[in-house]
Amino acid sequence: MTHHHNQQNPRRPLYTPEERLRRDESPWTLVQGILAPIQFLVFLISLYLVLRYLATGEGAFIATLSIVVKTLVLYTIMITGAIWEKVVFGRYLFAPSFFWEDVFSMLVLALHTAYLVALFTGFVDTRGQMLLALAAYATYVVNAAQFLIKLRAARLEGARAKAPAASHLAEVAE
Repeated sequence: MTHHHNQQNPRRPLYTPEERLRRDESPWTLVQGILAPIQFLVFLISLYLVLRYLATGEGAFIATLSIVVKTLVLYTIMITGAIWEKVVFGRYLFAPSFFWEDVFSMLVLALHTAYLVALFTGFVDTRGQMLLALAAYATYVVNAAQFLIKLRAARLEGARAKAPAASHLAEVAE
């Protein structure tokens, strides 16, 4: 029995043709495309305000407000993202193509929610709350990178899927 180490196991594409069509036709795709950069902008502003507070001790209220806004935007993008995933993949979370992104998203949500609990219960002082927000933000950056990598992979996969069809059309035209 011979083993061919060069053979690759066929990998599931990120999107089947049907899933790609549902993705492209869903209004939730546009919603995600709009919310993601808004969330990133809110994150950058809040990060600056939190770091300014930690460095100077000033601006606790505005930094706190920015973290709450960032968290609300996160909840919004997570809810609409789950709806998008349901439309495209038939399940609200943990579709095989986005399993690990969703797993890490749960950590992001947990840390942002822990921040809100700390804020509203006073269980942690303001400095501790800001540090908790930074931990939440660090996980958000990792998660955002996961999704950007996946977006790039989807674009490359889409281009590869179109390339054979285009070359086939060129052959037929000859």
